[in-house]
Amino acid sequence: MALPVVFHPDYTVPLPPGHRFPMGKFGRIRDVLLEDGVIAPASLAEPVPATRAWLTLAHDEAYVDAVLALALDRRAQRRIGLPLSDALVRRARAAVGGTVLTGRLALEQGLACNTAGGSHHAFADHGAGFCLFNDVAVAIRVLRREGLIARALVVDLDVHQGDGTAAIFRDEPETFTFSLHCEANYPPRKEAGDLDIGVAPGTGDDVYHAVLGTHLPGLVAGHRPDIVFYNAGVDPHADDKLGRLSLTDAGLARRDRSVIETCRAAGVPVACVVGGGYADDLDRLARRHTSVHRAAAGAAGGEAATEGRVRVRVAGGRR
Repeated sequence: MALPVVFHPDYTVPLPPGHRFPMGKFGRIRDVLLEDGVIAPASLAEPVPATRAWLTLAHDEAYVDAVLALALDRRAQRRIGLPLSDALVRRARAAVGGTVLTGRLALEQGLACNTAGGSHHAFADHGAGFCLFNDVAVAIRVLRREGLIARALVVDLDVHQGDGTAAIFRDEPETFTFSLHCEANYPPRKEAGDLDIGVAPGTGDDVYHAVLGTHLPGLVAGHRPDIVFYNAGVDPHADDKLGRLSLTDAGLARRDRSVIETCRAAGVPVACVVGGGYADDLDRLARRHTSVHRAAAGAAGGEAATEGRVRVRVAGGRR
């Protein structure tokens, strides 16, 4: 079975010269996957951008309307860290739609990956930390409203705590949020999720995997989710500009395989989003992000370049 991978041309939009957010990585992730034969072009699925009705399932109507109208004040824009524009809003809506489609494809085929997503610092009433809308939160609410899932597990292994996701689902026992992150890192004030584990700066592969292996299998077995949304941020890497942990390339690959294999062994579909990753060398960064797609392609039955078209018909996307 070929791995379904979700991509939209609007994932990459212009930013002011010198901006520290590596926007160009999203297009390069798609390119690297094709160049290396991890997927074939026929495996790519293009999502429909999120509607206002979808966005308001996880976000306050006043906040959604202010974003869509480009009416956020300067303080709100500074908190997000990205200059608000029509192109940025299109990008955010495309990324949310991409995670919704990734969830649908995962439910149908057992495993699917977005080439964007993981905007876990977006709260119900505001954005923060380069995150405009919380794509995973919206996707869970959309899938639940449509009767496709009841219970969800968020496995957030980005180096920064998934504070927005934790806050959105704080009073929703059907959704369990697990964040394994660097304690001494953004955000300065952590939110209370269902399970938050902060490790010390400099933590490397062995300790990190011991912590993950201690908790993940029990969470999957105990919560009994209908789907897992996996935030595979690569900012725990030793060379990441904003990370402060010390995972290697091999450590990230092992992490991604472990999450996917644990969920698949339990019969739980996995929807993967890319999360954070920060470096000046976009080619190297994009290749690092493809660790999760490579792990997923292997779990799905090998690289897709020699396989035929993935034949799916799922609402909310184009193939």
